Amino acid sequence: MEVTKTSIDGLLVLQPRVFRDRRGYFFESFSQREFDEKVAPIRFVQDNESMSQCGVVRGLHYQRAPYTQTKLVRCVRGAVLDVAVDIRKGSPTYGQHVAVELTEENQLQFFIPKGFAHGFAVLSETAVFEYKCDEFYHPESEAGVSIMDPSLGIDWRTPLTEAILSEKDTRLPLLRDIEPWSEAALK
Repeated sequence: MEVTKTSIDGLLVLQPRVFRDRRGYFFESFSQREFDEKVAPIRFVQDNESMSQCGVVRGLHYQRAPYTQTKLVRCVRGAVLDVAVDIRKGSPTYGQHVAVELTEENQLQFFIPKGFAHGFAVLSETAVFEYKCDEFYHPESEAGVSIMDPSLGIDWRTPLTEAILSEKDTRLPLLRDIEPWSEAALK
């Protein structure tokens, strides 16, 4: 696995070693030993999968303390633009984002530690998206930032006036209206 740092500390892009031949391909999508060594010693406790159609934008989501989450995400079918926004109080990159195109062809994975809001836009006809979390889902702790927030400067590569959003995501606040994450929430 090759690990590439991004412009924001903590956000990493992972490229697994893929073995291809006339039958197709094989790769380890996750190895706890290699992950601990090259990324961080994190214990993932829940895997999630979603299927979405072109034009769907999900996010930007996170869980509040004490149920903060670290995620490892990938697109197993189709293509998505995956986005993480820094919401860590006092961070020099607060409010900035990193966007990574994840596809079934490039097989990239995106590591998103605690302290980031996360979302994605579907770029293909359909997309199957998987992610590992180091904390269980707690509905009472869910929160988010509006994808429509102009202060974020995110090019979702899909017209937001035509984006397909959940009812919940249409009501998310702007970044300036959320409580930034403190260091205590990240532990």
